[in-house]
Amino acid sequence: MSEQNPNQETLDQNVAHENIDHNDSILEETMKEFDPQNNSGEETTIENDINLDTFIARISELEGEVKQAKEGTARANAEAYNAQKRMEQEADKSKKFALQKFAKELLDIVDNLERAMESADANDPVAEGVQLTHKALVAVLTKNGVEVVDPQGEKFNADFHEAVGIDPDAAADTVGTVLQKGYSLNGRLLRPAMVRVGQ
Repeated sequence: MSEQNPNQETLDQNVAHENIDHNDSILEETMKEFDPQNNSGEETTIENDINLDTFIARISELEGEVKQAKEGTARANAEAYNAQKRMEQEADKSKKFALQKFAKELLDIVDNLERAMESADANDPVAEGVQLTHKALVAVLTKNGVEVVDPQGEKFNADFHEAVGIDPDAAADTVGTVLQKGYSLNGRLLRPAMVRVGQ
């Protein structure tokens, strides 16, 4: 076996080192290109863009959910407020018209007392007692919201008056004779007035 020339060995070693350095340089450049920490790399910019778009989309989604939640809460509050108002109105109506049936039944007593006063002798002491009783009963009814509907001489109103005949002496569409007074309770009609109307 022949001995290798020392100069040739040195030359071979230098070439090997150069190849290694060259390969290391290529590897380093390649690593830089795909290095996530490299802010100048194109790959990193694309990745950052994708992440930013994802965050923006998620923020928009969350904002939409918050908006829907606020709208739902506002609707629920409005419905609760309306329900409370309806309950208050119903309670108020119940208070106002709780006596409706009772008051309506008392109207027959008022009518009978008025008939008794009309037919009684003015000097009869019983007539005075009937008048006082009638006055006290009407005062109690008035105190509890019952009002008289006595439309004589007024324009005929079908909502409050019941026409049962024609009065030849009354003007057209005007109430002439009142046969029976009407009554209302807190603005609600208890009984229409029975009247004769002019033609």
